[in-house]
Amino acid sequence: MAFAFVFPGQGSQSLKMMDGFAGHPVVRATFDEAGDALGLDLWAMLQAESAEAINQTVNTQPLMLAAGVAIWRAWLAAGGQRPAAVAGHSLGEYSALVAAGSLAFADAVRLVRLRAEAMQGAVPEGSGAMAAILGLDDADVVAACAEAAQGQVVEAVNFNSPGQLVIAGDKAAVERACAACKDKGAKRALLLPVSVPSHCALMAPAAERLAAALADIAIAAPAIRVLHNVDVASHDDADGIRTALTLQLYKPVRWTDTVRALAEAGLVLQAECGPGKVLTGLGKRIDARVKTLALTDGVALDAALAELA
Repeated sequence: MAFAFVFPGQGSQSLKMMDGFAGHPVVRATFDEAGDALGLDLWAMLQAESAEAINQTVNTQPLMLAAGVAIWRAWLAAGGQRPAAVAGHSLGEYSALVAAGSLAFADAVRLVRLRAEAMQGAVPEGSGAMAAILGLDDADVVAACAEAAQGQVVEAVNFNSPGQLVIAGDKAAVERACAACKDKGAKRALLLPVSVPSHCALMAPAAERLAAALADIAIAAPAIRVLHNVDVASHDDADGIRTALTLQLYKPVRWTDTVRALAEAGLVLQAECGPGKVLTGLGKRIDARVKTLALTDGVALDAALAELA
C-alpha cells in the first residue's frame, strides 16, 4: 500500500509532547543526540513547568526537528514500511530530508538552530507580524496584501488549506491587510503571537545566512522522494535542495498544492509524523480523498503500523 509521510513544523510544540512514546527508547535517544549537537538538554525543556523555553524560535525549531525524526525512527524500529514520498510543512521539510537520508541528523539540528537565529535577527523585534486569514479566497487575500502594502512588505506566506492562509510582513502593513481582508469578507483576521514574520521578503537577509551555511553541509540524493514547499517539486541534486531550502525562508509555503500533488500521485493515505494533528486537519480540508493518520503517541503509531502494513 503506497502512502506518504508529512512532517509538521513550528506551532505544533507543547510541553511533554513526547511522553506518549515512553515505550520507544529511540525517541529519547534521538533527543539526546540532538541536544548533544547543540550543547542543550532539549528533553528537559519539554519536561519544564513553563512553555517559555520551547516557544522561543531558537529552541522550537530544533525541538520540532527532533520530534519528527524521533517518531520516524520509532516507526522504522517498530517495523514500519518506508513511504513512497515525504513532505514537511516549513520547518518540517528538514525532518523530511533527514528521513529521506538527504541530510545527516546532527547537521540538520545545527542548521535549524542557525536558521532560527538568522530569522530572529533579520527583523527588529516588534516590527514584523503574522496573521491568520480565515474564510476568504486565496486570490482575495493576495489582492488585499497588494492593496495594503503601501511601500511596505505584506504577503500571503502560508497557503495552508482553502480558506486558511497566513500573511506576514511589516506590522503596520499586516494590520492594514487584515482590515482589507475583513472588508473583502474574511470571517476572521487574527494576529498571531509570533516574533518573526516568516516566509516573506523581510527574511531575505536570513536566507543569505542560511545559504552560506548550507554551502558547507553535505547533502545526498534523497532515498525517498521529497516534495518541497517552495515549488512543489522533487530535487535529487544537492544544489537543487540547497536552493529550495534557501528560497523556502522568504517564499510562501504551498501546503495546499503539496497535499494535492501527493493525492494526485495516488498517495491519499498519509501519516503525520510529529506531535499534534495540525496537518491531519489541513489534509481533510484540502482534499476529501486524503486520510491522515496522526502518529501522536505509541498507541497511534501501533494503529498506523497495522493500517499501513
